[in-house]
Amino acid sequence: MKLKATSALVLSTLLAGTAAMAQTTAPEPDYTLSYNVGVTSDYRFRGISQASFDPALQAGVDFAHKSGFYLGVWGSNIKWIKDYVGATDGSLEVDLYGGFKGALTKDVAFDIGVIGYQYPSNTAADVAGFVNANTTEVYGALTYSMFTAKYSRSVSNFIANSNSSGSQYFEVAANFDLGSGFTLTPHVGRQTIPNQANDAGDYTDYSLTLTKDFGNGLTASIAAIGTDAKDAFYKVAPRDNLGKSTVVVGVKYSF
Repeated sequence: MKLKATSALVLSTLLAGTAAMAQTTAPEPDYTLSYNVGVTSDYRFRGISQASFDPALQAGVDFAHKSGFYLGVWGSNIKWIKDYVGATDGSLEVDLYGGFKGALTKDVAFDIGVIGYQYPSNTAADVAGFVNANTTEVYGALTYSMFTAKYSRSVSNFIANSNSSGSQYFEVAANFDLGSGFTLTPHVGRQTIPNQANDAGDYTDYSLTLTKDFGNGLTASIAAIGTDAKDAFYKVAPRDNLGKSTVVVGVKYSF
């Protein structure tokens, strides 16, 4: 009886060990498919309001292959094409992007890709002085520890501005883990738009974002945002400067 009990114990231990090994050596999936939906009090892109200071509903889908290749689509309601360009149509932004992520060294990661900012049925080109708002950019980023530097360059006209191919955006950011699910992210960026009178489209933006991860895919954020965007380019009376300082709050659910 003791021999049987000992054998049973050994067998149980071996089975438990095998199960634990199976869990730790489970193969990495070839790809993942994830979704996200969120709402924000003001959709800011590079510090500039895209929804004329109104709330925005946003959603996206991301495909990521274990090789580092990825694709995604993301959308949001917007108002700037109608309110600031004066077009009759253009209330939606749909971003299509793809790229490749990897590691240069054990400490340095990279991300390169292309993104198309699409504004379905926008009529910006019907307004004198403007062109179709659809924009394509290429980008590259390097990350070391908590720090990331990224460069983006348009290979088309940039968001409805004529003769603006070659617009550039330089940005640096850091992610500080504060513990208990909190992350603090300072960010500074510089947008340049060529061939605009007196470089009126060029500006610097800066932000400080506090994010709370509640687990199970739910996060919330609050961000203080400011720019030195010029009234001559980013303000259309009676509306305010799209780059005016603000505080933005948002909630996002990923699954």
